[in-house]
Amino acid sequence: MNTRTLFLAWQDKAQTRQWFPVGRLDVDTEEPCYSFRYTGGAEQAMKKAGFPLLIEFPDLRKAYRSPELFPVFQNRVMNRARPDFADYLRYLDLPEGADPIEILSVNGGSRVTDTYEVFPKLIKQDDGSFTCRFFLHGWRYVSQAAQERLNELTPGEELYMALELANPATGLAVQMQTTDHHMIGWTPRYLVRDLTEAMTNAPDTYKAKIVGTNPQPAPSKQRVLIEMTGNWGKHEPMTSEDFRPLVADTP
Repeated sequence: MNTRTLFLAWQDKAQTRQWFPVGRLDVDTEEPCYSFRYTGGAEQAMKKAGFPLLIEFPDLRKAYRSPELFPVFQNRVMNRARPDFADYLRYLDLPEGADPIEILSVNGGSRVTDTYEVFPKLIKQDDGSFTCRFFLHGWRYVSQAAQERLNELTPGEELYMALELANPATGLAVQMQTTDHHMIGWTPRYLVRDLTEAMTNAPDTYKAKIVGTNPQPAPSKQRVLIEMTGNWGKHEPMTSEDFRPLVADTP
């Protein structure tokens, strides 16, 4: 079975602005078959921030299966018939034949009408190494000088990453900085724990660089695409309770 996995994250915008990984989508590309289950993060989000279950998935402890991609995910991918679809793939640094799962793995799946994002399961190679891509978060909240520096970023440009231990919104955070010391934003909150493991356990192995920048009319959440590489050693990514499905994936 050829399986790919995406996670669904929800942000509590009303109070804490905290992000929670609330659901897991597993895709068997051979059948095809799509399975959605809530994760431990959904329980935490309900307790801490009143997370409302999705209308499409009303039961917290049920495994939902379908031969087609669920609408809550499909609606986060641009229709291929749109005339600007080629530009859309270029923003994401994806080839013309990219499928919806590949697109969701990069585009974040964000919409102006809700507070969800989609991200792929981080894959650890046999030697402990990994590569992940994400769009820069929070760049609209940095200094004016840093926002101007965003306009000068170029593909391949190296970035620094720094742990922020007392972020007023999230506590622990990972800053993205240019080599000339402009703090331009943050990594997504739901990746912080695993990225921190690489930064603290194998500090000589991790690197970050600019993949591409997308000025308007690209969506603001897709302004700067970043790639990070590193090594986790013995750490297994995305195995904490927040990421674990609440039920088994049974037909």
